[in-house]
Amino acid sequence: MSEQAHHRAAISHATHVESWLLDMDGVLLREEHPIEGATTFLDRLRMRDTPFLVLTNNSMYTGRDLSARLRWNGLDVPEDHIWTSALATAVFLDSQRPGGTAFVIGEVGLTTALHQMGYTLSENDPDYVVIGETRSYSFERITRAVRLVGDGARFIATNPDPTGPSLEGPLPATGAVAALISKATGRQPYFVGKPNPLMIRSALRELAAHSETTAMVGDRMDTDVVAGLEAGLHTVLVLSGVSDAASATRYPYRPSRIVSSIAELADELA
Repeated sequence: MSEQAHHRAAISHATHVESWLLDMDGVLLREEHPIEGATTFLDRLRMRDTPFLVLTNNSMYTGRDLSARLRWNGLDVPEDHIWTSALATAVFLDSQRPGGTAFVIGEVGLTTALHQMGYTLSENDPDYVVIGETRSYSFERITRAVRLVGDGARFIATNPDPTGPSLEGPLPATGAVAALISKATGRQPYFVGKPNPLMIRSALRELAAHSETTAMVGDRMDTDVVAGLEAGLHTVLVLSGVSDAASATRYPYRPSRIVSSIAELADELA
């Protein structure tokens, strides 16, 4: 057996994974209800003292907010175990231009992450225009963003998702607003969140984990699995969210494993 084949075989069981990155919606939660096996899986990770982070492209909320949301739904995930596209964006901007300035369209999750990295929010000749998810889009602020990008501000978006979920149906998300600004300026943003493997690598650094012994668990082939694959991780597609087994076969890449839900991984850790 080749070294690569041996590695893939060795990590084919949950007990061989040394750290975990877990998508939130579709893996741990579905429509604000915990998915069967999620609580057990998290409990067994803690029992084993296994490092993990819960990842989300949603940039609206802080880690504390999301921890409270998960707790309300019966899942115990401390805020320091949550990694959002807002946090990944703040880390990226700090690595590029420490102590910079940004004009932001987004909510407290994004503005807090930028402030904590030493960024100043400004409408006057900012280094960056940063777009994140919000529920209060303002024509005036979008117009300001268009003019700033046109004047040379660097264009960043937390994630490319065109829509987000809600109990009433899909909502326009970051990618949709970024497309509006792109259409008006002819400039494309740099997206930090999934499927950009940059978000996965920043999460690995946060965990001090190695890609070869880390698994990415997600419910979407086009974001979670491809990001994990491009970052060199073991990838697990769960069929409890967006992608199903039939649609997964249509992609030019495939996950390391496909399981019905996180309950199957929890059973392996029993």
